[in-house]
Parts: sequence; structure tokens; C-alpha cells
Amino acid sequence: MLTNLKEQPKDKILGLMSMYREDPRPTKVDLGVGVYKDANGVTPVMRAVKAAERKIVEEQISKAYTGLAGDPAYAEAMTDLLLADSVDRARLAAVATPGGTGAVRQAFELVKVANRKARVFVSDPTWPNHVSILGYLGIEVVKYRYFDTATRAVDFDGMMEDLAEATSDDVILLHGCCHNPTGANLNLSQWQVVIDLINDKGCLPMIDIAYQGFGDGLEEDAAATRLVASSVPELLIAASCSKNFGIYRERTGLLMALSAKAESTAVTQGNLNHLNRQNFSFPPDHGARVVTTILTDPELKADWMAELEEMRLGMLGLRQKLADELQTLSGSNRFGFIAEHRGMFSQLGTTPDLVEKVRVDNGIYMVGDSRMNIAGLNEQTVPVLAKAIVDAGI
Repeated sequence: MLTNLKEQPKDKILGLMSMYREDPRPTKVDLGVGVYKDANGVTPVMRAVKAAERKIVEEQISKAYTGLAGDPAYAEAMTDLLLADSVDRARLAAVATPGGTGAVRQAFELVKVANRKARVFVSDPTWPNHVSILGYLGIEVVKYRYFDTATRAVDFDGMMEDLAEATSDDVILLHGCCHNPTGANLNLSQWQVVIDLINDKGCLPMIDIAYQGFGDGLEEDAAATRLVASSVPELLIAASCSKNFGIYRERTGLLMALSAKAESTAVTQGNLNHLNRQNFSFPPDHGARVVTTILTDPELKADWMAELEEMRLGMLGLRQKLADELQTLSGSNRFGFIAEHRGMFSQLGTTPDLVEKVRVDNGIYMVGDSRMNIAGLNEQTVPVLAKAIVDAGI
């Protein structure tokens, strides 16, 4: 039977990682992999995470299952962080998942259970795994314009024109902040226009938020999600703790589902629990327990917030330095968008051929669509990248 299997398409980012490892050049720069790195190229364990883990080791007396939805305290702490008082908690169901990817997968599974005719509108471009998972589940993907490669900003008019084709059977997938892969975000006025369209069409919004705290700050990055949650009858939110807590390998995510009425919450919760049971049974707990411990301990939370802010400001500083260096070398402000984008990523809006040229000539690794991980830079590599971009004619 296994001889019937066919080779699956290679993951481009994983392939890029392999090429980077095999590159013998000591000056090579990895801007492809989507993980935060400090100035030394290390993805650090945050201080509060270490402290929380010590506390858990000392106090935990059992490794028994927590429940199909995970520990309720984790969902409560994450809801406080992301939604604050923007929704009626009686309308909210939630389950812990293996990472933000698990939350996205479970959300799409829930959509399929609720309406087999549903299409999912995704930004063009979007995180590749969105489209990959939807294709695997057999859910139709409809792309909407999002990134203008000429201005390197949001093509809002094109976006709204495409979203106007959505119906009450459809889902509109939105990035809560720090858009991946472009780094270009909607402002709150534009979010309100999108909300008005969603309510007019009667479609279901879904927000994928994986970078809260990496853009303009914890509260600021949650503002759009809170605005949507307070303005629509139903909503799905897939949240990740990988980046802002630095616990990538612990696979810590949460799926939240907002029902139109509190009377429907129990049924929604039951369906979420059922999907967890079918796909992986009980969700992993260690990362969730670390997050809960941090968010419910005032001292740990304050230290976590301080370190997260250091990371955010560091990335903003690198953005500004790169934009300034490019302006100096090119004599043009055409790269000013890099300082305006938010989060770990920016998309240069150039061709795969020029991205390959930069790799071959300079050992600088970016995803073929010209997405680069700003957190992969440091003071020494910013001028190297800037010169490579200008020399390549980007």
C-alpha cells in the first residue's frame, strides 16, 4: 500500500534552512526562518519563562491530562491578554492547541463542520500554511488583493473590491497584527471598513494573531482584534504564544470561537472539544502552563512585558537602521517602507530571481517572495544587506 504514496511538495522555507546550513561562507545571513533572534543569532529563553518553569517544576504534583480543551486557566489568561473586556465572556468558547498552527487547523476544521460550502478568503500573499491546510482539507481558497508591490503598502481599495464578492457562506481570514509575510498592516479606520463589510455580507471573520507585542505594543497590537470582537456576532481567533513568549518548541496555541448568543456557547465548546479529541485528544500542557504562570503572577508578567518590549524596540531599531542605510546607498527614500512595517517580517516586493542573486552573490537567505526576517539582522549585517540589495538592483 505504501508504494502508492507520492512525494509531497517541498516546504520552501525548510529547504532554505537546509541550503543555509550547507553554505560554508562565514559571512552568510539567515533572514528566512521565522523565529526571533537576538544580536548573537540566538533565539533566547525569556527570563520569565525560565522562572515560570522553575516554579512549575517545584510545585507541580501531577502530569495527568488536563481536559480536552486544556486548562481553563490558560484560556482565561490568554483571553485577558488578547481580548480584555471587549466581549461578553459567556459567548466565548476556547480550546488549547498544539501551537498557533494547531489553532488555525482546528478553526478550519470547525468551519468545514459548520458549513461544507464555505470558502475562505485569504490575503495575497499570506502565510503559506494557510493555503496548504485549506487545500488539504478540501476547502476552497479565494485570494484577495492585499500587498501593493509598487508602494509596499496595503492595497486597500483592491482588498475591499475583492472582499465584496464574499457571501454569508464564506470566511474572511485576517491577520491581527504584524502581517506575515509583508509587515504591512491595516489602520483602525480601515479595520472598521472591513468590519462594516463583514456585517453587511453576514460572513464569518477569522483572525490569526501570532505576533502580539512584536509590532506597536501588547495593547496596540490587540486593538484591531478587540475592535472586531466587539463589533461582529461571530468570530474565530487563532492565537500563538510561540513568538511573544519565545516557546516555539512547546507548541502553545489557543483557538477562540465567539458565538452570536451565549445560549450557543456550550454547543460551540462541545464541537471544539470534539475536534481536539479527533485530531490529537488532549492538548500539550507545559507551554500553556508556563504562559498561565507568567500571566497570573504580577512580577513574572512585568518582567515578561519588559523583555518583550526590549525585543520589539530592537526590531524597530533594526528597521530604521536598514531604511537609513538603504537611503544613504541608493540616494532614494524608496525603502522607507521598511521602517513603517511592523513585526518580524518585511517584503521587499522584488522578484525571485533577484532574491536568488542576493543569495548566490552575498550568502543572504530570504524566502523567494522577498520576505525577510528583520530579527535575523544585527548591527554588523544591516550594512551588508543594504549593499546587497542596492547592488542587486532591487
